[in-house]
Amino acid sequence: MRIKFHRVEKKVEPTFRSNTQIKVPEVFVIDESNESLGIMSIEEALAKAQEADLDLVEVNPKANPPVVKIVNLGQLKYEREKLAHKQKMQQKKVETKNIRLTFRMSDHDQEMRVLQAEKFLAKENKTKIELILRGRERQYPQKASEIVRNFVAKVQATPEINVEIEQPLTNQGGRFTIILINKK
Repeated sequence: MRIKFHRVEKKVEPTFRSNTQIKVPEVFVIDESNESLGIMSIEEALAKAQEADLDLVEVNPKANPPVVKIVNLGQLKYEREKLAHKQKMQQKKVETKNIRLTFRMSDHDQEMRVLQAEKFLAKENKTKIELILRGRERQYPQKASEIVRNFVAKVQATPEINVEIEQPLTNQGGRFTIILINKK
């Protein structure tokens, strides 16, 4: 059997054409103080950029005529990277935490799992409650669903958090799962 290697495609970073890389005859020019200078030839725009000792950078190549800006290219790239990094840091990552119950679990162990679930939900993580049936336990699926529902009821009884069921109770071959989230 042939092994296929999949290459991970890298995200294409937006590249800015600048100065002599711009090949169109006419452009719409914006100066360094964000004031529009209007439509002019590429030679005039390059002359204005060199006069200001800055670069002529193509900001919107799809416009007709393309929009160029007189700006420092290194500073523009730095600001774009900084903005992208800031947006990436502000994204909230939600983790799914697992809590595994058993068919013959003592009351104390179940209370400890309830406290753990409350802690996960307070930190705004999704919580997956799971009960796996083994051997002869598979003959009592009603008892297993009852155990999971009682556990969820205990977690929902907590006044500090507003628990909602994101995914209802499902049975997949002796594995009962339910996913809870904290709605504010």
